[in-house]
Amino acid sequence: MGARRARPAKGAKSVACCPYYHEAIELIGKRWTGAIVRVLMGGPARFVELREKVPALSDRLLSERLKELEDVGIVERVVAGDRPIAVSYRLSEKGRALEPALEAIGKWAVDWLR
Repeated sequence: MGARRARPAKGAKSVACCPYYHEAIELIGKRWTGAIVRVLMGGPARFVELREKVPALSDRLLSERLKELEDVGIVERVVAGDRPIAVSYRLSEKGRALEPALEAIGKWAVDWLR
């Protein structure tokens, strides 16, 4: 006998998963990515500052995540100075557009995950 399909609760709406939504959740939900973006919401930061503010994150993984975020246009790498060169990272316009969503997730976390 085949498996029975669950029927939606009365009054519940059926919502299909949008591929853009899924892609966004997979990107921001990647380990440490949300924490990096959250730190950069406070303003530009150098690599060492990011590492200090997200202490359990390894240098290798921080480099990898920053590169991924740069590749999708959420983070901008800024090179300043001649010698010594100073590199910092900041949110792009696209990255700053994530702030309301991440603030909402932060509020939800405080309200429901304590």
